[in-house]
Amino acid sequence: MKELVEYITKELVDDTSQVEIIQGRRGSEIHLKLKVAKADMGRVIGKQGRIANAIRTLLNVAAARQGKQASLDIEEPE
Repeated sequence: MKELVEYITKELVDDTSQVEIIQGRRGSEIHLKLKVAKADMGRVIGKQGRIANAIRTLLNVAAARQGKQASLDIEEPE
């Protein structure tokens, strides 16, 4: 799961060195936190959140194929 989100995100952003994904668990659910550079936030979120929702959809499909559940949070850069 983490590798999928990392690949998609690195293809979207300009500064790939700032891409950071933290994987954790919430009960039986895989929880991912995504951090990118401030300048790349718009590229990852997209207009009206369409790109972020597309990434979440792909993540959910990949998780469902493995019989799991997954969620993705995109955190504000500092």
